Amino acid sequence: MSPLKIKKGSTSHSAYNLRPTFSDVSERHTLAVLVENEPGVLARVIGLFSGRGYNIDSLTVAEVDHQGHLSRITIVTTGTPQVIEQIKAQLGRIVPVHDVHDLTVEGPSVERELALLKVAGEGEKRVEALRLADIFRANVVDSTLKSFTFEITGTSEKIDAFADLMRPLGLEEVARTGVVALSREEK
Repeated sequence: MSPLKIKKGSTSHSAYNLRPTFSDVSERHTLAVLVENEPGVLARVIGLFSGRGYNIDSLTVAEVDHQGHLSRITIVTTGTPQVIEQIKAQLGRIVPVHDVHDLTVEGPSVERELALLKVAGEGEKRVEALRLADIFRANVVDSTLKSFTFEITGTSEKIDAFADLMRPLGLEEVARTGVVALSREEK
């Protein structure tokens, strides 16, 4: 108790609301960053994350405007709301960055990822792998007498679920592209 016998943050009607306004809950955010397509830009963006100890869960980069020499970097990261705001502000200050969008908070968006999974197996395991691939709408893109390579597209959660089911059937190798995302139009 304070000398005035007022508990800290005891009411939201107080002129001195002393309750902390920050959150310590980590959230997953997808950021779309439009940048100049020039040498060193990606290194500067990644340097911002590594220099401050922020983690990148997924990263994809591709040129999206050949004539305008613009690339789009899609970054999936996790952090408290304050950390996410700090990341967006710092990204916006990098000179070759044109735009920073937080697709997680700006409204509905579409996210997809592509993965290739090599599954080795014989007999019943091979048949079961094909059944599961059909359920998940995964395509067989390569086949040998001892293994299959599946291609699957979808959310990261879908790919994780497919990989988890393939592990006991002989999952040997996984290659993932990382998340790509676009905001959806309002109806």
